[in-house]
Amino acid sequence: MGQGAGPAVDPDSAPRSAAHGARHPARPHPLPAPAHQTPARTPAHAAPAHQALAHETPVHRAPAHRARAALRAVPWPVLPAVATVLLLCLPDQRGDVGGGPHVTPADLASVGLVGYCALRLLRDRARPLTRTAAVVLGAPALAVAVATVAADDPASALTGFARCTQVFVLVPVAVVLLLRSRRDFRWVAGAVVVLAVVQGAVGVRQYVTGTGASYAGRDVRAVGTFGPLDVMAMATTVGYGAVIALSVGLALPPTRTGARWPRRAALCCAAALLVPLALSFSRGAWIATACAGTVVLFLHGARRAVRVMAALAAAAVLAVCGLGAGSGLMAERLDSITRVSAAPDRSVTDRYSLWAAATDIWRDHPVTGVGPKGFAAHRDGHASIGLSAASDTAGAGHAFQREPLLSPHNMYLLVLSEQGLIGAVALLGCWSALLLCGLTRLSTLRRAGRAPLSGHASMPPHAAMPPPTAAPPTAAPPTAVPQAAAPECAGARRGAAGCGAAAVGLLVWQAVDFLYADIGGPTTVLTSVVLGLAAWWALSPAALGDAPPTPGERASTAPAPGPPRAGLRPPYGRPASHTAGPAHPCGPPSGPPSPRQVSTPRGCPNAHAEEVRR
Repeated sequence: MGQGAGPAVDPDSAPRSAAHGARHPARPHPLPAPAHQTPARTPAHAAPAHQALAHETPVHRAPAHRARAALRAVPWPVLPAVATVLLLCLPDQRGDVGGGPHVTPADLASVGLVGYCALRLLRDRARPLTRTAAVVLGAPALAVAVATVAADDPASALTGFARCTQVFVLVPVAVVLLLRSRRDFRWVAGAVVVLAVVQGAVGVRQYVTGTGASYAGRDVRAVGTFGPLDVMAMATTVGYGAVIALSVGLALPPTRTGARWPRRAALCCAAALLVPLALSFSRGAWIATACAGTVVLFLHGARRAVRVMAALAAAAVLAVCGLGAGSGLMAERLDSITRVSAAPDRSVTDRYSLWAAATDIWRDHPVTGVGPKGFAAHRDGHASIGLSAASDTAGAGHAFQREPLLSPHNMYLLVLSEQGLIGAVALLGCWSALLLCGLTRLSTLRRAGRAPLSGHASMPPHAAMPPPTAAPPTAAPPTAVPQAAAPECAGARRGAAGCGAAAVGLLVWQAVDFLYADIGGPTTVLTSVVLGLAAWWALSPAALGDAPPTPGERASTAPAPGPPRAGLRPPYGRPASHTAGPAHPCGPPSGPPSPRQVSTPRGCPNAHAEEVRR
């Protein structure tokens, strides 16, 4: 334009219409100056234009984007639980059996886990547990509190009260509250498997090099980094890892090419963990792993369970007869399982004496027991004269010691003698409820998997609708969307089934192992984390993905409302794609709308009357 055209008008200062403002929101930076105006002088410290553009290219932003994505993928709330598990990889520094309570780094991490969960509850100010979860998980705490108050020496029973509350209440509740999805469950379960692999590798090395704990006069018993004072610790850890790896391996789909190597890796890991389990010479861990593995196999199908059990039996016969792996100490240990009543060894005889002593203590204090940590004080008054005062321990870098027998080596009899009927009913009721609820959820998930059009709990309610668009919906082939989305739903169901089978298997393993063992040692914290995983699957709404989303998740995942039509209010102005069109195969069944659905909504102007009025 010439000079007579008048002064130039700033584009940012010009008025805009309401429609233009809705379509084009205000820019955060001013527009460049017109061409006829003199550009400002570039500062001396400013970078050249080609360098500035180079730093803004996607190639330079890719590493930072990947780093941010990796940080977002980490489930930060469950890292305290993961750290609690992995700290058990550190060697046990306890040198003798005396000196009072032994506190490990994992115990300190569990205290931090509970404290972190409490801080999150105070920050969120929400009801932490459902009523069912509060009753099931709170019953053992109430029972041990009553037993502590009614104990002969309540002051000395406070230590046992703190320990029982930590193992059976506080840590499991913290795990239930911190786990938000099945991905968090897999992180904690994966940490357990990593711990089992590390301890199993150390145990196999101890057996091969002859640096393990003493057994039958030879230092060949695999105990991991826990030492000879806790000969059951490595067997417990390896048993947990084998059950989890087996559950995950059976849950992964066998036909997809991309999922074959994780399935094979999980099954090979479960098979490899059986080697250190066998070298631990722990009969109770063998029996518990066999029972839990059988349950997990049948949870994934009876036919598959029969085939796998037949293959395992053939492998065992080949190993014993062909390779001679069953000779020597292993065959003698296996044979001792069948002679526990006819010709028991010294370990079994002491165990029977301790069980009889616990039963006699309960008969004297049937309701509330003698109080936590009270079995050792009343043992000598009720045990037979043939009971050994202690057991011999040596090897694995430790000198010869005698470890006193301060518990009956049976968790149920220990609770019965120290907490009476109140504690036994509360604890057994809690574990029975967890097992029943876990099996019920697995059954519900299996029924949902049989129905191809049934709603899946892991999807939010709006996921069954296609995204709203301003244009009218076009006819689509009825099989296009189901074929693309069905594998995702099947994979979600398999993932949930794997978590559920692992939780039920861990609970079965612990319930069977408690017939021959009790709490004590460094793996007590691991037991509490495992109980938390089982409780999360049985009681948490997030286990099946039916937990209500947080405000941030609701705002980020809610679909944007469509443009309202003329004469209709926004709730009724959404496009027809919300009521018609193909639905997601995991959502509710779709079909032609009913006459009631296509009728004019209440409060909206009548379309026919509006046409006549025009």
